[in-house]
Amino acid sequence: MVIVVAALVGMTVSQLPSFATGPNAAPSDYATQMALIHQRYDATLGVAVVNLFERLGFFEIFSTAWFGLLLLLLFLSIVVCTLDRTPRLWRDVHTVHVVQPDPYFDPRLPGRAATDALDGDAVRGVLRRHHFRVREVEAGGFRYLYGDRNQYTRLATLLTHLGLILFIAAAAISAHGIPQLGIVSDDRPLVLATGDTATVQPIGTPGLLIVKNLGFSAPLLPNGMFADFTTDLAVYQDGRLIARKTIRVNDPLTVDGYTFHQNFFGPAADLLIRDSSGAILWSGPVPLDDSPAAGHPYRQFVVPGREVSLDLLLDTNPDGSPLLLVVGNQPTGVNAAGQQQFTSLFAWGLTPGVSRTEAAQGFTVTFQGMSSYTGVIAKKDPGQELVWIAFLTLITGLAITFYLPRRRVWARVARSGELRIAGRSDRYVDFGREFAGLLEDLVAARRPGSAPSVPSGP
Repeated sequence: MVIVVAALVGMTVSQLPSFATGPNAAPSDYATQMALIHQRYDATLGVAVVNLFERLGFFEIFSTAWFGLLLLLLFLSIVVCTLDRTPRLWRDVHTVHVVQPDPYFDPRLPGRAATDALDGDAVRGVLRRHHFRVREVEAGGFRYLYGDRNQYTRLATLLTHLGLILFIAAAAISAHGIPQLGIVSDDRPLVLATGDTATVQPIGTPGLLIVKNLGFSAPLLPNGMFADFTTDLAVYQDGRLIARKTIRVNDPLTVDGYTFHQNFFGPAADLLIRDSSGAILWSGPVPLDDSPAAGHPYRQFVVPGREVSLDLLLDTNPDGSPLLLVVGNQPTGVNAAGQQQFTSLFAWGLTPGVSRTEAAQGFTVTFQGMSSYTGVIAKKDPGQELVWIAFLTLITGLAITFYLPRRRVWARVARSGELRIAGRSDRYVDFGREFAGLLEDLVAARRPGSAPSVPSGP
């Protein structure tokens, strides 16, 4: 129940993306994502409550240590419960008693009946036509017949338990992998402006994958909403194109163990930076994929070949056209706390097509216009195949349990032709209807010439 409550909180409250909380996450990613959560919840819950939720891990429930401990306890409890029940469960389904004492066949008890003018062969034939496996024993002047249908169905509960165990194991492997066996889990965002490339794994990884954004599209509906957003994504390995696909949110590209999901997108500022001689220092879009407190798209960009960083913040003019605020900073050292100190060099407001020159540093910035970037999540989930195995195992166990319940029938036939019969079944069966059909067939199988009879019993 604690796991259910925690999971409900995790599905209700916005969760930090895995790239902001994983072992390889940059502190800036975490700070950026928490700033977005504060923007969403501060007005409703208050800053103090949001900070408390952050300390309790409510924004990253599924990766917290305490949630992992709960899953471990659930895993152990299912394993121990299964091991404890299995011997008794096997005895219940494997051990059968063909011969039952006289009181067991009392017609006054539920699921019992009696009739006459039958022999053992006729009873056996009827039971087999009803798909019972029949066993027979002669004892005390009676012929006992035992019919069993779906005898081992109850063992399917072991498949159900195994499915639950595999689900929990798959979740652990998906989150952490098994480094001792070389099984690695990876989950990282890739921000790609049109024409940009990015490495998927760390530089130096054998078989390094490189992705390239060949084109991004986000068409608008007449009401201003986005109709769709797609990325024409190419994947290269060792300089060779190995896959290409236009991906959407629910239509990813999978290659070499990685799945590339279309996840987000945003604006990019197309800049051209030249030095004083006219040589190009930078040409291309700069993704504005960060968000300061003001909530405007933002990015800090270092000018190639210069010890100058540009704070780029996107705003709008009164007429709705884009206005790029550019602030130049130069590092001057660190303070006593070890924090980098900067000196502001200039502050510009650029509209598309406008250039400004920083003579002291010897470069010119031209704001060529706005474009866009795409955000792709590259995920390597080593537990994915195990999830499918767990799903099939669980569904198979449940299907067998619900659709193939066990039915059992005990019959005692006297030499005089008297038949006493008893029947039982597991749940999920209208056994009264099935037992009535069996009795009708037994009456129809009575010896020719015997007086009409109907079974007696409740």
